[in-house]
Amino acid sequence: MSDFVMSIGGSTADAEATFGVINPATGEVFAQAPECSRSQLDAAFDSAQRAFDAWRDDEDQRRKALLVMADVLMGSIGELAPLLTSEQGKPLADAQFEVFAAGMWCQYFANLETPAQTIQDDQDAFVQVVRRPLGVVAAITPWNFPLILAFWKIAPALLAGNTLVIKPSPFTPLTTLKAVELLQDTVPAGVLSAVSGGDDLGAWMTSHPAPRKVSFTGSIETGKKVALAAAPDLKRVTLELGGNDPAIVLDDADPALVARAIFAGAFNNNGQVCSAIKRVYVPASIHDEVVDALAAHARATKVGDGTEPDSKLGPINNAPQYERVKELVADAISGGATAVTGGSAMDRPGYFFEPTILTGLTDATRIVAEEQFGPALPVLAYTSLDDAIERANATHFGLSGSVWSADPDRAAAVAAKLECGTAWINTHLALGPAQPFGGAKWSGIGVENGPWGLSEFTEVQAVYRSRTADDLNIGIAGLVS
Repeated sequence: MSDFVMSIGGSTADAEATFGVINPATGEVFAQAPECSRSQLDAAFDSAQRAFDAWRDDEDQRRKALLVMADVLMGSIGELAPLLTSEQGKPLADAQFEVFAAGMWCQYFANLETPAQTIQDDQDAFVQVVRRPLGVVAAITPWNFPLILAFWKIAPALLAGNTLVIKPSPFTPLTTLKAVELLQDTVPAGVLSAVSGGDDLGAWMTSHPAPRKVSFTGSIETGKKVALAAAPDLKRVTLELGGNDPAIVLDDADPALVARAIFAGAFNNNGQVCSAIKRVYVPASIHDEVVDALAAHARATKVGDGTEPDSKLGPINNAPQYERVKELVADAISGGATAVTGGSAMDRPGYFFEPTILTGLTDATRIVAEEQFGPALPVLAYTSLDDAIERANATHFGLSGSVWSADPDRAAAVAAKLECGTAWINTHLALGPAQPFGGAKWSGIGVENGPWGLSEFTEVQAVYRSRTADDLNIGIAGLVS
């Protein structure tokens, strides 16, 4: 028996096999999660398919359900947040906010207007463009923000009239399983199911014939596999993938001010944010001042178990990512970079790594060219702003980026040249349910959030009402004759 259950067709479900979930603050297994079988996945998709017709037909019910879901989530912060900290590692205050934000997303979509668009209204015809649900959605979520990123998918998908089966990361399955279990009474059976398991389960979901849409958040490598698996059935996909976000500091910026904000934008969630700042380009004239200020923030930041009240950064979430960060930092140092502060794993149980500021790198250094997804930030000097912009764009990534200046208009002109889905000016990681989020190039396909994200869970239908008897048999031939 696992310590947690899946939700399939409105009922809880155990599994014959389980897998261990590790607390990253200790490196030890603290709970068992169910390993979904093929037959259980079939049952989840079958129940979603059977629930679809009635669910799609009642918009009022969908909106009311989302508001109740928000209340349940916000009322369960005391239960869900400690669980989230235990499996993900983030400080408890951050976990509490994540649960609250999941409720916010439900509230936003519950109240989002979805009017039809009238494109013709005359004596000949009344023509509207409407959005119809796709059907069953398969959602696959990552381990860095397991709950909020689940509701980036659940809330718009359900509002649009779809039903959904979600699979959280095997590193952080528990909070999602528990949340969906708590929400079972808020929606009809089959509308929302949650299953858990490893990579095989994800592959079964993306190739399964039932889903008409796959919404995936994760690595570029896995996102490409999802796209390939969905292609034979022409499933619609939204892929929110990795980022290697540049921050460009202009020569009129105050080093102390930008360093504080850039540190926050780089080390949020211990650097485990797809759209966090991953590399900083600084004018040579203020490079050392910015580096010193960043290093001071790194040294002053308390790293510890997320349950400790004064912890600002927790551990890296899992052993593979912990080893990757260690490898990338060691590679940079062996190649001539300097760790102004940090640079090493911490001598304690769990997956803790010192907040690290690196200098003396080139754009070819792996931790600059790749996505580190951890608490290590490379700072690179430039002498030409055009060169900095070119270097910032010279990558397959294109999720987001930011520009920092005492002159917001000047910064905006630079930001307009960034090849990315979101360009921030004098801030970073400013996100909200009404703001579209997606990537250019290899950082993704489609967007999430806002009416644009809602439309990703729909298909366009033109509804044409003829108002003239002569129009009955015209058809295309009549229009072009």
